[in-house]
Amino acid sequence: MMRLRWMPLVAAALLGGALVTACAAEEPAVPASDATTGGEPAMAETPAGEATTAPEADAGGCTDELGCVEVAAGDPVKLAYMLVVAGDNQTLGQDAKRGVELAIADKSTVLDHPVELVGEDSGCNAEGGQAAAQKLAVDKTIVAVVGSSCSSESVPGAPIISDAGLTMLSPSATAPILTDPAKRAPGFFRTAHNDKVQGKVGADFVFTGLGLTKVATINDGSPYSEGLVAAFEDAFKALGGEIVAHEAVSDKDTDMRPVLTSIAQSQPEFLYYPVFSAGGGYITTQAKEIAGLETVPTMGADGMFSPDFLKAAGDAAEGMYLSSPDFSVFGSDYKDKFLPAHEAAYGEKPVSAFHAHAYDAANIIFGAVESVAVKNADGSLSIGRKAMRDAIAATSGYQGLTGSLTCDANGDCADPVLAVYKINLADVEAGKGLTEMEKVWPK
Repeated sequence: MMRLRWMPLVAAALLGGALVTACAAEEPAVPASDATTGGEPAMAETPAGEATTAPEADAGGCTDELGCVEVAAGDPVKLAYMLVVAGDNQTLGQDAKRGVELAIADKSTVLDHPVELVGEDSGCNAEGGQAAAQKLAVDKTIVAVVGSSCSSESVPGAPIISDAGLTMLSPSATAPILTDPAKRAPGFFRTAHNDKVQGKVGADFVFTGLGLTKVATINDGSPYSEGLVAAFEDAFKALGGEIVAHEAVSDKDTDMRPVLTSIAQSQPEFLYYPVFSAGGGYITTQAKEIAGLETVPTMGADGMFSPDFLKAAGDAAEGMYLSSPDFSVFGSDYKDKFLPAHEAAYGEKPVSAFHAHAYDAANIIFGAVESVAVKNADGSLSIGRKAMRDAIAATSGYQGLTGSLTCDANGDCADPVLAVYKINLADVEAGKGLTEMEKVWPK
C-alpha cells in the first residue's frame, strides 16, 4: 500500500470564500515541498504498487516506438492538465486541478526532479477539448496528461492526445463511449467510474429506494448526458420501471419550459436530468413553474455536483438528489490527511466530486515515470512514451484515495462505488461542503 507523505501546507496558500464563483481568482500555488509524513521517505511505487528505482544508463538513442520525453539534469518533469477551469462548469475542473496540485505537493520530486504542472482550459465542450488537446499534443516535454474533465472534451481530445504518443488519465470523464473497445483512443484511461455504474445506482435508488415506477428523462445531447440517461433507462426498465418521457435539450438552451410542459403531460413521478450546471439550473428552477411538475422530485448527477449548480438553481435546488462518487468509502488517508491538507491550502472544503480521483491519477502517472524512466549518467531522464502507456495500463491493486485501482483492457481503472446525496441548503449555508451532504442511497 502506498504511504502518503504529509506536512502542514503553508497558511499563505489559504484562499478566502466558501464557493468558487464564475469569476474565480487564480488558484494558489501549492508548494511542492510542503507535504510529508516525516521520518524516512517512502520508496517510489509503480502503478502496481511495487517499489522501484529508475535504472541508470548511459545517454543514448531512444528506442521507444512512440518516442521519448527527454528531461535534462535539473529540469522538471512536466505534467499537464486538460480541465475546465473557467466558465459555467469551472469548479468541476478546478476541483480536479487542486487534487493534482496536492499530489505534486505530497510527491515533491520524481527521481530527484521537481514536478511542473502546465495545462489548458478545455471548456467542457467539444471545441474546447479539441483546441486544448491540439495545444498539448505539440509539447514534446509533457510526460502525460491528467484530463479531461468532461466526456464532451475527451471524445475529440483523446484521439489527438493519443496520436501524439501521450497518455491521458481522466479523473471525471465518465461516458461509456470513451472506454468502448470499438471507439476508445489507446492512450485514454480514467480513474473515474464508468457511467454504466452510475446509471444503475440512480435507477436502483428511484425504483427500490423511493418506490417510484414512472420516470421522465432529459439529456443535453452531450456524450456524458446521453450515455448516462441511456444507462439509467436500461437499468430502470430492467427493474420493471417505465420511462414515460425521453426528451432532449441543447446545452445552450435557456428556456426549458416547452420541454417541461410536454413532459408534464406524461404525469411522471420523478424527473431525471444528468446535465451540467447551467442547464441543470434552468431545468430545476423552471420545473417548479410547470403545472403537474411543481412537487415532482428531481435528480441530477456528478456533472451538477458543484457550487456552480447551486448558484444556478438557487432555492429550487432544495431537496434535489445528486448521484456522485461515495466519499464515505474512500480510504482513511482521504479524511485524515487529504481533506485537512486541502483546507490548509485552499481555505475551503472540496468544491466538486473528483479531487481525489485527480490525486490518484497524478500519483499513478508519477509511479509510471519512476518505473520506466532511464536515468542517464548526467542526471537526465529518458522516458519512453509507449513504456509510460504500458505501465499505466498495467496498473493493478494500486491503493489510492478512491480505493484499489486496477486498469482493465479498455482503460477503466476505477474502484467505482457510487451514492445518491440529497441537497439541504441550510447545511450549505452553515458551511458544509457538497461532499458532506446527506447520503440517502445506498442505505
